[in-house]
Amino acid sequence: MDNLTPERRSENMRRIKSKDTKPERQVRSLLSSCGYRYRLHRADLPGCPDIVFPKKAKAIFVHGCFWHMHGRCTAGRFPRSRLDYWVPKLLRNKKRDTTARARLRRMGWSVLVVWECELDRPNLLTKRLRDFLSADS
Repeated sequence: MDNLTPERRSENMRRIKSKDTKPERQVRSLLSSCGYRYRLHRADLPGCPDIVFPKKAKAIFVHGCFWHMHGRCTAGRFPRSRLDYWVPKLLRNKKRDTTARARLRRMGWSVLVVWECELDRPNLLTKRLRDFLSADS
């Protein structure tokens, strides 16, 4: 059961942004500290990746565990209320993500998904980012 009023929950959800989120800023900070230069939100690419390395043909999506249903995280499960609204919405997000990644790969791009919960272990995430960016496509 939700412990917030419907009005308060609606206000909270309305404030959530799709670009320049805190997890995205944290990943960008890790990349910058490693000396990487990147582009943001290339709308001409499928799925409008959060972080793009055009010369390397590599794209990074930074996903919130709830919004993109991270299967390995407790935040990635369905809420307990308003399932008639949330189930189709979250499943649509997941399908859209899968389609965008597949289209990018068909175009010759390498794709990495960084989950919000991975930011709890920045050293491991930094290694994963370096490995992804240094690998040949």
